[in-house]
Amino acid sequence: MRIICYKSEQKADQLAALTESGQIYDLPYHSFLQLMKEAETNNQGCLALVQQVIQDSLPIIEKLEELQLTLPIRPEEVWASGVTYLKSREARNLESKSTKNESIYDKVYDAERPELFMKSTLHRTIGPGTPVYIRTDSNWQIPEPELGLVLSSKGDIVGYTIGNDMSSRDIEGENPLYLPQAKIWKNSCSIGPTIRLAETVEDPYNLVITCRIYRNDEKVFEDSANTSQLKRKYDELVSYLCRDNVVFDGTVLLTGTCIVPDEDFTLADGDVIEIEISGIGVLRNPVQVQNSVKLAN
Repeated sequence: MRIICYKSEQKADQLAALTESGQIYDLPYHSFLQLMKEAETNNQGCLALVQQVIQDSLPIIEKLEELQLTLPIRPEEVWASGVTYLKSREARNLESKSTKNESIYDKVYDAERPELFMKSTLHRTIGPGTPVYIRTDSNWQIPEPELGLVLSSKGDIVGYTIGNDMSSRDIEGENPLYLPQAKIWKNSCSIGPTIRLAETVEDPYNLVITCRIYRNDEKVFEDSANTSQLKRKYDELVSYLCRDNVVFDGTVLLTGTCIVPDEDFTLADGDVIEIEISGIGVLRNPVQVQNSVKLAN
């Protein structure tokens, strides 16, 4: 069972359930957060609540591909995990031109404490179909396809989604202290297109992640990986996020990437990024160079 949000005929966001057979049922909730709260109030899981709600309902006529999908959840915060895959460690060492026997990225890969950082806030986060932006002060930018954990305020994993952690490799490579600037800017984080309810995922450590990039309607990059390659466990990442911290209902935690384009590749205006995770869907976003905004003196 997956949860989606789409634009209704009245241009309002409509939450809906997407079954394995492809049928779509409108849900009587304004948002996924409201669904979560209702399930908690009733002391039941989200899946049981959705099944109860739709059992006497009729599906809508439209098919998934006919709907204008929007953010399936509006998270107050999106966090991310770094250097959780071997491929990520290698890429960080490459971009920083590290020649030491043990770099900071080697250390964090092997450390007990994982790297966690704030990736985005609600007003910086976009959904499927909306352009992701390229930083105007970076010359080396890539998408980072990641599995996202949708969390309750207690740290429970209630669902899985797809995340695009846009990254400026040259900025982070210049100095690790520039990480916030290499990760956070307008439209630098995309999530969606669905939330797969956690109760329906048999093995979250066996999900295939695929990233494709198109330029002028031609595929210029494709690579796949599996969440089995993740060094850390999801509960481990969540436990560190929750330490001495306030975790809001619906917080999304991205779990890191193991798909990194070659060092001679950078995104360009007009590219299209597709990130697919088995059982969740395909997150598709065009790439756009935003107009440079100058601050007033």
